[in-house]
Amino acid sequence: MSSFREQKRYIEALKRFERQFDHREYEEYKMFVKRHKDEDEFDTLSMKRLKELHDKYQKPVDTSQYDKYFKKPED
Repeated sequence: MSSFREQKRYIEALKRFERQFDHREYEEYKMFVKRHKDEDEFDTLSMKRLKELHDKYQKPVDTSQYDKYFKKPED
């Protein structure tokens, strides 16, 4: 996956969490959005920070809680 497409995916996912950011995170996020709009491909450090911010707020869904609804038929 290209870095530009990956950064777009992270920025779009973080859009829902803008209100939860502290001041520093919000300033970083605004900078990422501005650079992305300028079609600037992020360097390694910026991409790492964007991924860290994404991982902090975007929690994977725990699908194990749905297992009880989808039991396999017993033989």
